Amino acid sequence: MWGAAGGPASAASRSAREAAGALAARMTPEEKVGQLFMIEVAGRDAFRVSEAAAALNRRRYGVDTPAEVVRRFAPGGVIYFCERGDDNLGAPGQIARLSGGLQRVSRDTSGLPLIISVDQEGGAVSRLPTPPATEQPGNMALGATWSTADARRSYEITGAELDACGITADHAPVADVNVNPANPVIGVRSFGASPRAVSQFVRAAIDGLHRGGVAATAKHFPGHGDTDTDSHVGLPRITHSRAQLDAIDLPPFRAAVDAGVDLIMTAHISVPALDPTGVPATMSHAVVTGLLREELGFEGLIVTDALDMRGASEQFPPDRAAVTALAAGVDMLVLSPDLPRAYAAVLDAVRSGRISASRLDASVIRVLSHKIRRGLFAATADEARAERGVGRPEFRSDVAAITARGTTLVKNDGGVLPVRTGARRVLVTGADPVAVSRLTASFRSRGHTVTALDAGAAPEAAVIEEAVGHTDAVDLVVVATSGLSVGGGQDPGAAQVELVRALLATPSPVVVIGVRTPYDINRFPGAPVYLATYGNGATALDQAVGVVVGEHGPSGRLPVSVPVAGDPSRTLFPVGHGLRF
Repeated sequence: MWGAAGGPASAASRSAREAAGALAARMTPEEKVGQLFMIEVAGRDAFRVSEAAAALNRRRYGVDTPAEVVRRFAPGGVIYFCERGDDNLGAPGQIARLSGGLQRVSRDTSGLPLIISVDQEGGAVSRLPTPPATEQPGNMALGATWSTADARRSYEITGAELDACGITADHAPVADVNVNPANPVIGVRSFGASPRAVSQFVRAAIDGLHRGGVAATAKHFPGHGDTDTDSHVGLPRITHSRAQLDAIDLPPFRAAVDAGVDLIMTAHISVPALDPTGVPATMSHAVVTGLLREELGFEGLIVTDALDMRGASEQFPPDRAAVTALAAGVDMLVLSPDLPRAYAAVLDAVRSGRISASRLDASVIRVLSHKIRRGLFAATADEARAERGVGRPEFRSDVAAITARGTTLVKNDGGVLPVRTGARRVLVTGADPVAVSRLTASFRSRGHTVTALDAGAAPEAAVIEEAVGHTDAVDLVVVATSGLSVGGGQDPGAAQVELVRALLATPSPVVVIGVRTPYDINRFPGAPVYLATYGNGATALDQAVGVVVGEHGPSGRLPVSVPVAGDPSRTLFPVGHGLRF
């Protein structure tokens, strides 16, 4: 980790930089350029893959296997996915075998190890299959515990499981302060709306990942928390003034730097207060070098968010994006949509002098320093250790308790909860099929008779009528809502709201559970009972059912404020609100 000037960590960093400089001095320009890329590969084994994975590798890189991709480009790192067609992540032993194979090929090819990374934030963005991996609650659920010790433990478990699989860096935690309920891309991925609290949780998460044995990444710099546009599909524009950025967005990143974060990921967002040209922050010298490197004093690795996202690719084709981001001060280019084209463009820019030798060396030395400091030259991956180290009983037990502490009772008019008197007939419905299935299983495991009705993302009138018809034959109605405040149309949640209102008009007691962001209650403020789980994971929903039936009381408190619908200047429920019984 980066340490205070003159301290042990600082001395270790100086030693690593000196060793990295000596390595870089022996490298060719081609080898140096390879170290600037973090790429994806398709398949679950370095040497033998399915025909579908081979076809994807051929389309991207002209070769069949992950091993051949690494041999051809000698990249600085890889990033694993379970989607995008890559299919990297299965059983823990398989992941470790893939990691070990890729590391051997990289060392044999370039003499250098890989940074092997993944987006394992917990909650909404979780790449490792669960089970066997421990299902983490996610950042906003952790924020609702108001316990940095819980966050530290959650991330320590994540780090330990990644380390066991041979993964060396986690692209987490999210350091964005979610002050916009309509934010379609951050939301529950944020710890909350308080810059001070988010800063404290970011510190705890970084410490936890380090304790677990992996590098940490703070993202998305300089702050993606106040937008109603998803940078995967467009370029968001952040209208905060510099004073607002200093007060709201930048404190968690300053805290991350102070905590010794290893990597910081840039955002594909336009921030006119920092760069009036309107280019994405990833491509802005003023943001990357001027603010992050010079003003905040960050000495670690600066990496891009995925360059195939429309926030970057819409204005910048692969060759231009790579060169522009490097010129801005970025060290590693993540997921270029056309690696051969981007690699050739960077190499040409180096040879022509558009990227100077000193600029190239600065980034290469930082990449190599990271690998030395994190011990990657000696990194190994053991299949048996992975199988033993992922999903351990104590991990699952600790996380279940942490998840329970974040479950938030926002409303309980008339003391409807807890419902303690014996087995009941329950109607479980809602727009999230995963939530409906998991809530149904949780009630049934406790001996209740359940009627389950998946109402669909936009419930039609006939489905709403069917749900209402079931209420005569049940003792309790549980309806799961999902993302009613998130942008994406004139009113993407209107049909869900109609379902809830129709159920509330029946004589049956109704419990509404917000299984995405906690803001849904502002669409039906008259609902007597509202629980927020901040996610639809099996553990989160089981803990919510535990609250409903009185197995344990709720202890979470809102880490964000819930505004009045249509009037964000007025607050329906403030930060810190949470009921007990």
